[in-house]
Amino acid sequence: MARETTYLELSQDGGGAHKFYEVTVDGTAVSVRYGRIGADGQLQSSSFPTVEKARAAAAKKIGEKVRKGYVPAVVGQRAPRSVTRRQVASAPSTARAVAPVLWRFRTGSSAFGIHVDEDRCWVGNQAGDVYTLSHAGEVLARYSLPDGVKCLVADDFWIYAGCDDGTVYDLSSKVPFGAYDIAADVDIFWLDIHEGVLSVSDCNGGLTVIDHEDEFQWSRRSSGANAWMVRADERAVYHGHNKGVTAYAADGGAQLWHRPTNGNVLFGWQEDDAVYAGTGRHTVQRLSKATGAEEASYRCDSAVYACATSPDGRHVFAADNAASVYCFDADGRRVWKLGTGGGSALSMQYLDERLYLVTTDGSLICLDASETAILAAQRGSVPTAVDVKSAAALPVFTPAASASAVATVSVSAAPADGVVVECVQRGGRVRVQVVSGGFEPSWNVQFPRGIREPGARYVVDGLHAASGGFYRVRGEIRRLV
Repeated sequence: MARETTYLELSQDGGGAHKFYEVTVDGTAVSVRYGRIGADGQLQSSSFPTVEKARAAAAKKIGEKVRKGYVPAVVGQRAPRSVTRRQVASAPSTARAVAPVLWRFRTGSSAFGIHVDEDRCWVGNQAGDVYTLSHAGEVLARYSLPDGVKCLVADDFWIYAGCDDGTVYDLSSKVPFGAYDIAADVDIFWLDIHEGVLSVSDCNGGLTVIDHEDEFQWSRRSSGANAWMVRADERAVYHGHNKGVTAYAADGGAQLWHRPTNGNVLFGWQEDDAVYAGTGRHTVQRLSKATGAEEASYRCDSAVYACATSPDGRHVFAADNAASVYCFDADGRRVWKLGTGGGSALSMQYLDERLYLVTTDGSLICLDASETAILAAQRGSVPTAVDVKSAAALPVFTPAASASAVATVSVSAAPADGVVVECVQRGGRVRVQVVSGGFEPSWNVQFPRGIREPGARYVVDGLHAASGGFYRVRGEIRRLV
């Protein structure tokens, strides 16, 4: 019997979906290829006892996708999403001394994503790898994502990785899953998330806001392009681009203020009452969140690639495109400038007298930012940096891309402490609500869109109530059958 291939696509205006699904029947073998339009995608293969059973299984798979809105298409007719990789250069540092680096982990590819919390350090690179490390520099785990990591963002306990394929992955459980799917016409530059609401800045100066159920909320177009900064809180979304910083009300209803900056905004940071814009003209500017007024300026010697602050606001840190890192006091006085000993830092974060950097050469660097260590470094005395190696048996976690990738468990085997959720059809969309007692029944659950099927039930290890009035999954997702 001849080989038969059915190719389907789902591309929704404003809905974010930009996917293909291809089923091939070759005798008793059935292969399924799926993923982002324009990408190679992932491949699954199965074999069946007879040709008839293989064809029936393929027809079932195709029928499921058609009911979800997929339609027949021609491969290559629809263009893949546009992806801009930031072009960065790194010159040698002009600093007279090198920073006191405690340890360095080389990820193998240029890295933009960083998040550091009390428990561990996270780094994501353009190869799609996300690593977690202890504060002592021990590599704990690796996540292998389908495309390059644009940035890592945290929202309370949850960690999200925004990727070039348009998917924002939740990395908070053992198996990462796609929590948000960004529209194909959005060329992602940067992301931020606050109480489950995702803000996306893009190449054209656009700002797109998506809620916790992966549904479009609002969008605005700022006066500039190349929007490398977006930060959000309960009051506003702060959008940085090549014409300055623009603040919009959290509901998208109004522009609150606009402040031109000294050069293109290349990075942004925020504290409770101020946002910090690192610019191409060697400056970090501190702007009032309330009015946009400039409160202080921090002058570097080259274009600013990244910035951060200490939690108390006493110090402001910056990194430039000449592999140097700076520290300023709150008023703008330069305290020190040191070389990184490697590439230029593309993102940074400060925690407990340590400054963590991810660099153009793909390294995660931990340097000692204590006063004692910095004074010693300025005199030429620095510790020998530990070159961190990844263990051969390192756990590697990959996303569950479809319902078939989610573990199944019989109803009788559902753990006593597990929480049961159910997919329900409501208002033309599939929502996920809690079936187990002790939870607010009207609240929806943030859940992978790819495995939402009306009537399907799942067991999760736990749910956490978010302040926005919804539940987030904690732990593994298993389907009840």
